[in-house]
Amino acid sequence: MLELTLPTMTCGHCVATVTRTVRKLDAKATVEIDLPTHRVRIESSQPAPVLKAALAEEGYAAA
Repeated sequence: MLELTLPTMTCGHCVATVTRTVRKLDAKATVEIDLPTHRVRIESSQPAPVLKAALAEEGYAAA
């Protein structure tokens, strides 16, 4: 389980983009998002650095 804080994730569009980005890398990934705290929990077969890099490329760098 990977837990990240994404300070730039602020709206529903952001949630959709984060979820889509993770699922592009792992279609079976579980993505749980708590928008008010900017936190995301990801259960995936992909390594954490790969997920973090993909999210950063979309503008959602982990704090």
